[in-house]
Amino acid sequence: MTNSENVREELLARIQSSDNPHEVMRAPELRALASELTNLPVEQRADAGRALNELKQSLLAAIDERQAALEDAAVEPIDVTAPMDTNGTIPELLPTEFGTQHPLTVEMERIVDIFTRMGFDAHESRQLDDDWNMFGALNFPEGHPARDGYDTFRTEEGLIPPAHTSTMQNRVLKDGKAQLEAGGQIASLSYGRVYRNEDLDPTHEHTFHQYEGVFVSRDASLSQMLGTLRSFFEEYYGQKLKTKTQPSYF
Repeated sequence: MTNSENVREELLARIQSSDNPHEVMRAPELRALASELTNLPVEQRADAGRALNELKQSLLAAIDERQAALEDAAVEPIDVTAPMDTNGTIPELLPTEFGTQHPLTVEMERIVDIFTRMGFDAHESRQLDDDWNMFGALNFPEGHPARDGYDTFRTEEGLIPPAHTSTMQNRVLKDGKAQLEAGGQIASLSYGRVYRNEDLDPTHEHTFHQYEGVFVSRDASLSQMLGTLRSFFEEYYGQKLKTKTQPSYF
């Protein structure tokens, strides 16, 4: 019978150098060992068969180890200490410059940018708020239609997905009180999603976005408000505009 130890060493070495280690199990050396079993005396076949099986098991273990090493080598290592592009992609995927922001996000950030350059602080509205900031602090009396479940969503805990960004007014005024008392001013922009219990149609949605400005100072005037709005719209549309102001009750 062929020396099984020599075959073992040769096949193990072949596994360690192969990119397809499973093919070693089809090696002619193994077939030769198996065919020689039939030529052995009956009393030797059991031991020889057991030795051949042990050889195959050791080869399979080496194949699994080699396959795992090949798979690990195929994974690109990551240096966690290196400065990274948080939007970086691996070469097989699209380069980062192909990614774009959603058009709505672009416009929202543009509006915030214009107002912050005009001196306003920007505050994103909450996704859930309480009844006090939503209605009480804004002088909505008990029984006001806006408090009704037909107009406003409520959770089982009594929290409210804001129906308007005015839910931020009380916080903005409280935060700016000291600055106002020191002779300064409050200039704040609140923005974010708002929610209404509406039937959906071409002109109504249950979720949309809203912007709201609050400006308080000792010398605040209507002309300042109109000038601020005019400046915003001209910057937003990129051209001089003719504007008309018409009072209305909402």
